[in-house]
Amino acid sequence: MLKPHPLRNGRKLKLGVFSANADGGLAITDVPERWRAGWDDNLTAAQIADRAGLEFFLPIARWRGFGGKNRVREWSFETFTWAAGLAAATEQIGLFMTVHVPLVHPLYAAKALATVDHISRGRAGLNIVCGWNPKEFGMFGVPLVEKGYDQASEWIEIIEKVYGSDEPIDHEGTYYHLKQAVSRPASLQTPRPVTMNAAFGGPGRDFAARSCDYLFTTFTDINDAGNAIDDIGRRAAAVGREVGVYTVCHVVCRETQKEADEYYRRYALELADHAAVDDHMAGKKEFSGSHDPAAYERYRQRFAGGAGTYPLIGTPEKIASEMAAISARGYQGIALSFVNYTQELPFFCDRVLPLLAQAGLR
Repeated sequence: MLKPHPLRNGRKLKLGVFSANADGGLAITDVPERWRAGWDDNLTAAQIADRAGLEFFLPIARWRGFGGKNRVREWSFETFTWAAGLAAATEQIGLFMTVHVPLVHPLYAAKALATVDHISRGRAGLNIVCGWNPKEFGMFGVPLVEKGYDQASEWIEIIEKVYGSDEPIDHEGTYYHLKQAVSRPASLQTPRPVTMNAAFGGPGRDFAARSCDYLFTTFTDINDAGNAIDDIGRRAAAVGREVGVYTVCHVVCRETQKEADEYYRRYALELADHAAVDDHMAGKKEFSGSHDPAAYERYRQRFAGGAGTYPLIGTPEKIASEMAAISARGYQGIALSFVNYTQELPFFCDRVLPLLAQAGLR
């Protein structure tokens, strides 16, 4: 009997690891211990998270980096094959793939996704993104799609159709024209593996409301964090659905607040890879729409520290308290990044997870 996907367990607050497949993770820094994203380190980090009972391991999809001294994120593992390797070496954690819809044909995605779902025995998940970086798309000779989420809707529709049909299908749409298409085996999960979309703007949230199980989004101030919950709730209700909402945070967890603050200042201000930070922020600001516009001016340290995500900086007790506050605003889960996953995950898991359990969140 197939077990429920880890994101559908009974815990109130789900936790996962984000961006370990890419150089630097989310941090844009020059500290010696910065994440190199080698395969052995990815495997170790995934197994640490798996043993600790975290629910998911989520990659980013990158095809080129942001320059700077370290050509940050130029080194990254392709996410379907990365997830397949980790699926065979873990037991309970969900393994996600992140895909740029315009760059990957839905029949290829259907076959690859089902493969990972079978290897993992139903633990696969799909993060559907449309892409925002014209330099990356230029590598493929593909333009950014003006109505990317319209294409994404047709893309996921095709995957569900080929999984759900025992016979070849024809599809005549706006973006895809298929004749006698098949994709066997289908995924173990039905009608397809769990899906998420990372979106800040209206079109992406409308797509998540129609077609995804979960939305990943960001917030600048925790006092305003509930706005996204209300917004996606209205959009999903309008189409008769419910969509869970997750967010992303970067973490510095230390015994004392002083240690945490000093390390955050060291890696995200003093030793930030400033040229890469500038390139990343400029591209995000012009093309992505992934953050509140004020965030780019107010929080440069957050972009060096964790790509503009919300910072969790402090003692285990403080971090657990902030995570409880995020949960109280309606978020079902948090994806976490660290400067060095294998060095920092064990302390986080040993010290923060018990506090969250005591709070009734895990």
